[in-house]
Amino acid sequence: MHVIFRESHGLEETETPTDLRQAPADLVVLSFSDSDLQAFAAGWHRAREQGTPLPSLRLASLAALRHPVSVDTYVEQTLADAKAILIRVIGGMPYWDYGLAQVRALAESRGTTLAVLPGDGRPDARLEAISTVPHATLARLDALVSEGGAVAGQAALAQLALSAGLYAGPVDGIRTIPAWGCWTPEYGARGGAADAAAGLAPEGAIARPSMLECRASCHAECLGAPSRPLVAIVFYRAYLAAADTAPIEHLMRAFRDRGHSALGLFVPSLKDPAAAHWLRGRIATLSPAAIVNATAFSGKGADGSSPLDAAGVPVLQVALATSTGSAWKDAARGLSPADLAMHVVLPEVDGRIFAGVASFKEPGDWDADLQARLVTHRPDANRIAAIADRTAAWVALAAKARSDVSLAIVLSTYPGKTWRMAHAVGLDAFASVEAIMDDLDAAGYTIESGGGLETALARGSISWSVTEYKAALSELPDRLVADLEAAWGDPEDDAAVRDDAFHFRAVRRGRAVIALQPERGNADRRDEEYHDLSRVPRHEYVAFHLWLRKVACIDALVHVGAHGTLEWLPGKSVALSDQCWPEALAGPLPVMYPFIVNDPGEAAQAKRRIGAVTLGHLPPPVGLSETPRNLFRLEALLDEFSNADGLDPRRRERLQDDIQAEAQTIGLDSALGLDRTEGAAEAIMRIDRFVCDVKDSQFGDGLHVWGRESAWEGSDSAAGRTSMHPLRRPDVAASVKAEREALIDALSGRRIDAGPAGYPYRARKEVLPTGRNLFATDPRAVPSRAAHAQGVRLAREFVRRHLQEQGDYPKGLVVDLWGSATMRTAGEEFAMALHLLGVRPTWDEGSERVSGIEVLPIAELEWP
Repeated sequence: MHVIFRESHGLEETETPTDLRQAPADLVVLSFSDSDLQAFAAGWHRAREQGTPLPSLRLASLAALRHPVSVDTYVEQTLADAKAILIRVIGGMPYWDYGLAQVRALAESRGTTLAVLPGDGRPDARLEAISTVPHATLARLDALVSEGGAVAGQAALAQLALSAGLYAGPVDGIRTIPAWGCWTPEYGARGGAADAAAGLAPEGAIARPSMLECRASCHAECLGAPSRPLVAIVFYRAYLAAADTAPIEHLMRAFRDRGHSALGLFVPSLKDPAAAHWLRGRIATLSPAAIVNATAFSGKGADGSSPLDAAGVPVLQVALATSTGSAWKDAARGLSPADLAMHVVLPEVDGRIFAGVASFKEPGDWDADLQARLVTHRPDANRIAAIADRTAAWVALAAKARSDVSLAIVLSTYPGKTWRMAHAVGLDAFASVEAIMDDLDAAGYTIESGGGLETALARGSISWSVTEYKAALSELPDRLVADLEAAWGDPEDDAAVRDDAFHFRAVRRGRAVIALQPERGNADRRDEEYHDLSRVPRHEYVAFHLWLRKVACIDALVHVGAHGTLEWLPGKSVALSDQCWPEALAGPLPVMYPFIVNDPGEAAQAKRRIGAVTLGHLPPPVGLSETPRNLFRLEALLDEFSNADGLDPRRRERLQDDIQAEAQTIGLDSALGLDRTEGAAEAIMRIDRFVCDVKDSQFGDGLHVWGRESAWEGSDSAAGRTSMHPLRRPDVAASVKAEREALIDALSGRRIDAGPAGYPYRARKEVLPTGRNLFATDPRAVPSRAAHAQGVRLAREFVRRHLQEQGDYPKGLVVDLWGSATMRTAGEEFAMALHLLGVRPTWDEGSERVSGIEVLPIAELEWP
């Protein structure tokens, strides 16, 4: 596993005081949700247009009022003279605790009507206790705000005004929109409640009201020509309620322009039981060619499946970013920590393929009446096109007869022995390619036999003229071409050019091209440049990947083994643009990547930067002599550091210190010359390289062959090999069968089940069988050791502050744990709660999985 070291700034890292400069008004609505604010704005203007104007109104996002100075300023300038205030908080009291305390104090002193609502659909007694309106009024407001839309927004404002003794006229119009259903821009929303009435909802589910029932008779007019492959786009009902569907509309238009039909499917959440059941049934009935998902988080239910799995087709995840387009453009990491967790990391648990960012939150026109500039999702045409192209490539791959599919099977030139032609961590690269070609041939792909691959690649080549390369190069963005020429000069100067042509180390085997990935830089500096995120690739490298797409016209790329360099080229770490080298060279190609199952950090690079389906494979058999126990802790910290980058910059900084301290503890500081490094970045890289070298050296008992048991045959002492502990021997037959099937299924355009990454020989049985689409998060490793240490510090600080402010120890405590926060911190809040309970986790050595808890002796506790 190699660490990506980045300096990352901006995008939610700090909060600064903000003065919204809003004049007082009778009604004020505050919410974290832009959809809420849009609905209230539409409702207020609707009332005025109908001749029944509502009292004056101010709207503001709580995201702009996080700093205490911002809260104090807003309370003084805007809220002090308000007659009624409505606040909708997502996440409960802790997410705006200072603001709620100040507004409550204002309401008590001024007699202001105050309604505080939960934003996650769950009753919250603490928020209700802050409110000054009766329970019935609060429930009515909660129902209207949850319903969404202009009519419901108008009704909620009218209810709020009446609660404060202000006049509000009657509200006409249908206040409900379907709770879930189908949608197109032409025909609008068609509700799915009929399915519940027909018995398709789970027992006990309530059939919610809807305007139009989504029956089979509407499919023809919604879907268009039945001969066109269907792309289903799943999105949140909240976007429909707020009339904020521009990204969905642009996606639908892009798919139709590419010869597909497109249908929107909206739900309140993938976790809503009735909606999830309806969605599962609708997807199975529609049988789309692909699914594009614009909801966030994982959709897995208690049975371990998601409703998006129902059709067995690829599910491509898109991000509707909460940052602005300019922030994304300037950010090296691409997405904010919250967006990365919600739209990338957690969806990977479901096996989704990340297709990119579709839109950004941009401020609209200034509303002088409300003194607000509301934020909406604004689609990015370039990114929409890239998403549509990637989706179309998967659809085309699935539709094509296997005998007509053209493939590239690429081997890496990873730093290693000078005599080694190809390399893959823990994998016999050439034997695996031969095995893959045998499997492809048996499955109906056009594969021709030939001589030994190693000899063929050493002697043979495929040529491409520099003239043709220049024509293809002109299609790349001007900035990339300029960077390429600045770094490497003219194409003719490339060392690989002879007789005015590039000569790639590649051979054809029927409709398959087997090739060695060219050097991205200088061969004599391969070890330094292989993972260098700033190193522009050389002309031969660029030419090779352009040739695959423009001349070989491949339908899919199979990269054999960990790992190549395409995903390590310069560009954003996630949510790439057309100015990023990985996207410029890989384009929309479906990428299948057999990858050693115990390397989640580097597999994540391929998933997030080139949209790869990373198919886990078994490590080779090993004996009882493993990586030295004193390196287990260091390896776990490096893995944690890799996953922390981009999610939580402050935690990343702490982990740097922990890694260097651990290296010093085990005596690596002098051996690696850490005292002579120029900074933390170089020190971390040296430590990481050393651990990777040691980790690689443990594979001394043969190499695994993709989808084969050959490395395991005779792996016992009788055959002259080191015996393997029976508890550490995996079910080889099940794994190699799954590996073979997974690659063929992926190349057939089918969805591949997700599976956790980890080392199966360290009691990580959950990573078996292999052959699944790897994801990096392991809930069983939460909290990590480093997160626990920070959680202990948080617990001590909490108790200290409570003593200082209250004069006594806390008598009761509720810790609200969120998946996205746990993802970012590896469980620091959870660890804090455990320490406050008086227990600490115990971890398995090597796997770093939490195996149990240990009750702390009362003498060690710092409180009663």
